[in-house]
Amino acid sequence: MAEQQLTHIDEAGDVRMVDVSQKADTERVAVAEGFIAMRPETLELITSGAAAKGDVLACARVAGVMAAKKTSELIPMCHPLNITKAKVSCEPVREGQREDGLVGIHVVTTCGVTGKTGIEMEALTAASVACLTVYDMCKAVDRGMEIMDVRLLKKDGGKTGLWERSQGRE
Repeated sequence: MAEQQLTHIDEAGDVRMVDVSQKADTERVAVAEGFIAMRPETLELITSGAAAKGDVLACARVAGVMAAKKTSELIPMCHPLNITKAKVSCEPVREGQREDGLVGIHVVTTCGVTGKTGIEMEALTAASVACLTVYDMCKAVDRGMEIMDVRLLKKDGGKTGLWERSQGRE
């Protein structure tokens, strides 16, 4: 296997934004996920619409889209992208639906762009911020919520083409 190098580190060891000016524009898509575990009572507040701050899942979806659009302002070496697609889904997970027995909200994000560089960071940021928004809106009743499993599921496009997460870690 060829030696891989970190692209955001130059020959002198300094951080840099990668020069993508010579790369061709291609369609790129990334899918990421996250999970926020909570008490069953908290999940019931969310799904019944009884949360004091309003529609938690609608707010989380909007926050995820907004976060995808602002990713380059948060991640120092991330290129600003003209995002063409940002979708966030938030699905309740009830008892017995996960092997580990946790209940909560499963977030899946899909981001797309036609450009010179990938959109993985936008999908991951969207998933993270959607989970953080759920926490923010419900922390008054459940400070023990835990954000976990934020990870890239799939990316397609560019020179490296398709990558998909297998069942295990890679």
